Amino acid sequence: MAKICEICGKKPIVGNNVSHSHHKTRRRWLPNLQRVQAMIDGTKKRIKVCTNCLKSGKVLKAI
Repeated sequence: MAKICEICGKKPIVGNNVSHSHHKTRRRWLPNLQRVQAMIDGTKKRIKVCTNCLKSGKVLKAI
């Protein structure tokens, strides 16, 4: 399953864990995705949406 927001396209970013001795290992920062039922073109559809999109009102949740 892709960890991508279906509204804004936000996806994981990569970087390094850096220890005290400055040893680096790869890591990922994942977006905070929630599965919600939203109204898409007048029908209920279950989509994965980041919390930023939910808070800003870009998604109309289905009841």
